Amino acid sequence: MSEIRQILAFDFGASSGRAMLGRFDGRTIELEEIHRFSNDPVQVGPTLYWDVLRLFFEIKQGLIKAKAKGKIDSLGVDTWGVDFGLIDKDGRLLENPVHYRDTRTVGMQDEAFARVPRREIYDRTGIQFMNFNTIFQLLALKHQRPELLERADAMLLMPDLFVYLLTGVRQSEQTMASTGALLNPYTGSWDEELIARLDLPRQILQPLVQPGTKVGQISDAICQELGIQAIPVMAVGEHDTASAVAAVPATQPDFVYISSGTWSLMGIESQTPVINDQAYEFQFTNEGGYGRTTRFLKNIMGLWLIQESRRQWIREGAEVTFADMEREALACQPFQSFVNPDDPRLGVPGDMPGHIREICLETGQHVPESRGEVVRCIYESLALKYRVTKDSIEAMTGRTYPDLHVVGGGTKDGLLSQFTANATGSRVVAGPIEATALGNIAVQLIGQGAIKDLHEARQVIAASTSLKHYEPEETDDWNLALIRYLQLFS
Repeated sequence: MSEIRQILAFDFGASSGRAMLGRFDGRTIELEEIHRFSNDPVQVGPTLYWDVLRLFFEIKQGLIKAKAKGKIDSLGVDTWGVDFGLIDKDGRLLENPVHYRDTRTVGMQDEAFARVPRREIYDRTGIQFMNFNTIFQLLALKHQRPELLERADAMLLMPDLFVYLLTGVRQSEQTMASTGALLNPYTGSWDEELIARLDLPRQILQPLVQPGTKVGQISDAICQELGIQAIPVMAVGEHDTASAVAAVPATQPDFVYISSGTWSLMGIESQTPVINDQAYEFQFTNEGGYGRTTRFLKNIMGLWLIQESRRQWIREGAEVTFADMEREALACQPFQSFVNPDDPRLGVPGDMPGHIREICLETGQHVPESRGEVVRCIYESLALKYRVTKDSIEAMTGRTYPDLHVVGGGTKDGLLSQFTANATGSRVVAGPIEATALGNIAVQLIGQGAIKDLHEARQVIAASTSLKHYEPEETDDWNLALIRYLQLFS
């Protein structure tokens, strides 16, 4: 019998963080959530911040709880992309990191394009243009808080910041660094020329490391504070989508995936970047994956639309569950109205049902009134957006993909998975739910030599989880709905 290894993954999502313990017996990974905590941004005046010190406190609580589980062989940290903290020359955090939904980057894309043409930035980085990209956050600091950048000795993206607070080691993990439009996707190194032409401080960027690398161990001071033994800390796919994609239980090398949660990250795993006229037109992004692969994908607003709608109805006094919303949606007439999930109005907190009604009114469609009609509009719109995105991927690659893997928390939503199968005409394989944690843990195990490679890791993950399959239904009706959707939003 193989020795059981215990691996700890800290995973920070849009509303919560978890410490997940993975036990690997040589065949499967058994997951246990040992600590969960909220991860809410904090508004102070005009700025939306990460509550980073409280989150580091929660990491420590996770370590204390892990102590009761026996020896921990290693740990890794993942978060969403682009956000960062600044460290001064004495190693102190200069201020709380700013959250990507903050408004400080408004107008910064135009500032960047005035210095370097838009198409050239895309050709150099392969990254989809979004206001919150790291490159635009740094430009905002340069214009609004230049004194802060002058005091900075290091920029640490969020998982690297937590690793630094645990170990004292400064690094920049490759998949995380790739999200910010500062890397050359062909060489995997910082784009020195682009950084210079935008007059950004190159000296604050840290050495790049690959996922699966041991970067240090928990400091003596923290070990003494918590009464724990030293634990090796490893770089994982520190961008949560990189970890989630590593956990896709695919048996074939070519597949389409959706990492489904607050955002829907939809794409393929490519051996090389895909940067061409079509990729630029469709605004696909080229981010790093495990093993120096490229995650060629599209960022699509995902279950945020459902989550924010529910929050609005709760604010209005309704006690409504996600199950209630799905049941009410199924009772409504199909294909009455659609929205483009990536409409900027739908990306900010507030009255989501009101914004959806506004869009439907503007486009001359049936205006959804009931909760069920709003939810059905969201689900059908997401599924049709997935169809458009899949068609774009197939056009750009010249390949067809019969299976579509959905991983992450969105796999719990069976209605959306079925709609996705119907709209795309693909069999949907849903699972694992805990893809990010499993991918984080699997990369640590590869780095330790306990799992041979990513192919074997995916076999282990497939054996460790329950997968659901959804076959396409009512495809003729969905093809007709697609025509209407394209007329409205193409």
